[in-house]
Amino acid sequence: MPVTGRSVTAAVLLVIGTGLALLGVLVHYGFMRVYGDVTGTAFGGLIWGLTAGPSRLALLLVAVFAVIGFMLSTRRWMRRTAAAIPVLMLVGMFAVTPLALGQRFEKQYVSSPQCVIEGTDEPMAAADREAQQVFDSISHIGQFNGGGMSGVGGCTRWFKLSGDVDVLQHYRATLPAARWEVVEDDGHHLRAHLHGRVFDVMPCPGGGVIWAVNDDDPSYGQGKPELAGTEICPHDL
Repeated sequence: MPVTGRSVTAAVLLVIGTGLALLGVLVHYGFMRVYGDVTGTAFGGLIWGLTAGPSRLALLLVAVFAVIGFMLSTRRWMRRTAAAIPVLMLVGMFAVTPLALGQRFEKQYVSSPQCVIEGTDEPMAAADREAQQVFDSISHIGQFNGGGMSGVGGCTRWFKLSGDVDVLQHYRATLPAARWEVVEDDGHHLRAHLHGRVFDVMPCPGGGVIWAVNDDDPSYGQGKPELAGTEICPHDL
């Protein structure tokens, strides 16, 4: 079959569509590496990226080139290629999603809370060290990204969880094993004492918050009812 202007145009469109598909996969990878949910699945990350990120726009643009290329194609292999480009783009996005989430997890999350920050002046540095000793004495669940508050009154750190995990039940078992005495457990938050130190934990949607300080300072829900409840939980863990 002789080469026609229509065939050349279709081939050019397919080449452009292929290039845009590769670029779209890279854009999706970069977006998920920065904003992806590390507690989600690869499929969930793909769906979220297609609805909340630039991946949807990239896929629509590739689909436009593929459809036009399909309509102009005069050969069967060209039509098959046009149909395969968006599908392979989705497969590529799905494949790179767990890689991107893994990189985000390694860079932004740790398995234990960290309160001590280099360069902090006294007396805040002393309070951070004391809070860190409290956290280090307890086995934790979830992943910590450093989000929280620190000061002379104590250290608060938020954590993320994957799946349906009973936060309070974990600490009900962990704290006594570490010789902490649970002094309050109302089903919404838990407080424990050890040698004049205080540890608090409260579940939040998608994770929870832990707090450590000495026994002279109140925790949320203790003397500060305005801080009790979901107000202590960030909107995005």
